[in-house]
Amino acid sequence: MSLNTHPESALFSGEKPFPVLPACEHFAGSEKLIGKALDLQREYGPVFDITCDCEDGAAAGQEREHAQMVARMLRSERNRFGRAGARIHDPSHPAWRQDVDIIVGEAGDRVAYITIPKATQASQVADVIDHVQQVARRSGVDRAVPVHVLIETHGALRDVFEIAALPHIEVLDFGLMDFVSGHHGAIPASAMRSPGQFEHALLARAKADVVAAALANGIVPAHNVCLNLKDADVIAADASRARNQFGFLRMWSIYPAQIQPIVNAMRPDFEEVEDAAAILVAAQDAAWGPIQYKGELHDRATYRYFWSVLEKAKVTGMPLPSEAERRFFAG
Repeated sequence: MSLNTHPESALFSGEKPFPVLPACEHFAGSEKLIGKALDLQREYGPVFDITCDCEDGAAAGQEREHAQMVARMLRSERNRFGRAGARIHDPSHPAWRQDVDIIVGEAGDRVAYITIPKATQASQVADVIDHVQQVARRSGVDRAVPVHVLIETHGALRDVFEIAALPHIEVLDFGLMDFVSGHHGAIPASAMRSPGQFEHALLARAKADVVAAALANGIVPAHNVCLNLKDADVIAADASRARNQFGFLRMWSIYPAQIQPIVNAMRPDFEEVEDAAAILVAAQDAAWGPIQYKGELHDRATYRYFWSVLEKAKVTGMPLPSEAERRFFAG
């Protein structure tokens, strides 16, 4: 093996690549808010995705016009990084196919992903995925359009491993509010915020199952919103607990002030990033054979872990040691 072999080739050859996505997903439902989010993305860089919301954003009777607006915003020059997706209406709503036809049909080469809400079984998700890809092909899009799936119903949670195994999915989102509402008062309203959202047995089980299903199938688990819109400490604490206690790798934002605390909380520890860079540089010099670092043995298993640390650091905007930047990310 060449000394210059990149970690992705040396450590993951022949495997399905794990999606490397921004750690924050910001929802915006109106043309004004989508525009503000796109402008903020230009300011911060592509450290967060934007989900243009048709499900909650479109007024009743205005579904077509709203989808057309979303497609227009996705095609606009303001979508500088191509990191904006769209949440369509749920599979039981008569507008979901129209959403797909317009957004993928008119902006399939620019939409980062399509998010499916409120599915109740795996077969529903499969039908929507199939329609998304059919519209993409008919529209001349030369890629499969990635799909995100909200797990927020009893049926979706029951089928979560089957859903996660479907093609073209890159994210499983946990939808806390609808999931709590679906329990008819058995879960108290206090569990829609911390600490209850992490400690109620039914919610802890659901979150753990979503993360396990996602990671077992090589896709990203995304955590629900924080109801506190402006307190950076509260928002960061929720993101940290979601990341460190449950293994979520991404989190929703519903207000601009939430974005930076989420990104910061989802970043790896700086010392671990420095160790990861040093270990991987030494491993590459050793043609990816075993090495010693600070008195410890490292091999392919730990190299794979530390490569994920570097990728997460990069996508969250952390500065990397110059040698690792040059070797692994320069182009």
